[in-house]
Amino acid sequence: MIGPSGSGKTYLSSRLAELLGASHVEIDALWHGPNWENCGAEELRARVSAATAGDNWISDGTYHSIIGDLVLERAETVAWLDLPARLVMWRLVRRSWVRKRDKVELWNGNVEDDWLNQIRWLMWPAFKRVFENRRDLPVRFALHPQLEVHQLRSDQDVEAFVQSIQPTESMSGSSNGSERQNTPPLAET
Repeated sequence: MIGPSGSGKTYLSSRLAELLGASHVEIDALWHGPNWENCGAEELRARVSAATAGDNWISDGTYHSIIGDLVLERAETVAWLDLPARLVMWRLVRRSWVRKRDKVELWNGNVEDDWLNQIRWLMWPAFKRVFENRRDLPVRFALHPQLEVHQLRSDQDVEAFVQSIQPTESMSGSSNGSERQNTPPLAET
């Protein structure tokens, strides 16, 4: 899954991982240590490389600026959550408010508790990312001809994408013998 913070990447990837019996690779969880300390670019690359080795995984982020195209090089299908900026921002504000209110623990004991940090490190970058993705991702995807790209521009597109996935044949080379997805293109970039 590719999209800005608040677009629903983690929710959708965990939903699809459960549907397909795949492992869910949450890159944020690999990146953030206690007290929001990051593990560093080299360590993140090693962690992502290990988590995406072989078949039968679904990732909810790519961290292009830190690990380059490692995830895209290994992926077969990309769901690009290209939702309207106002929807992404509403979801991000709502999610952050709920996490702060309920003191939701994210990764390694971290909680979202400072609104100024949320605006600086999460909301403003997410807003910019909506528009940067529209400019940059088609070029990046073109560098990886193996990718089947689904540009999902609405909640209806997302639901149609989920409904289009039907387990069909046993995966060769997968670690647990679960089934491969059959995802016809919805909207090509």
